[in-house]
Amino acid sequence: MTTTHRDSTINDRLEDALTDHPAVEALAEALQGKVNELLEHVPKPVIAFLHGQTIGHPLHPLLVHLPLGGWLVAGVLDHLPARGSARAADLALLTGTLGALGTIASGLVDWSNTRGAARRTATVHALLNDAAVLLYTASLLSRWGGRRLLGKGLANGGLALSMVGGFLGGQLVYRHGLGVHETLATPQG
Repeated sequence: MTTTHRDSTINDRLEDALTDHPAVEALAEALQGKVNELLEHVPKPVIAFLHGQTIGHPLHPLLVHLPLGGWLVAGVLDHLPARGSARAADLALLTGTLGALGTIASGLVDWSNTRGAARRTATVHALLNDAAVLLYTASLLSRWGGRRLLGKGLANGGLALSMVGGFLGGQLVYRHGLGVHETLATPQG
């Protein structure tokens, strides 16, 4: 597992506290095997698209804006007294939740070939965000069932989980270099 160095940042130490556990490694190993078996049945052009090869950079960071944007807008609208804000919040919540499907698919493809600390971090990142999607789905169902206050509470829980998941997503890029091609990041004069 990862060892904490004196030079590590508070972000690195927090990431390690959340992800540096033998149980996470075992879960990541088991899940990755199953995901890779499933991906063997997906056409190669679909895999290439989900990796972002058709646009020249990873697709997952681009797609994540749709769920997070929808969920954040819903959170703001949930606290406005204006007429129609409840319906608008529900629409934003639905948009974000449906948008999460592509984000999850692209994230799974990217995760399928990670190893070590990056794989553990990506596993916890995915589990937190998947739990957020479940809370947002339950929020929608509660709202549609007339339990608006419960729906707002579930959405708040989803937002909290997605923020921690997003922190780990940032660590994947900035600490582990996932999805970063050094040759592409070098200025070309």
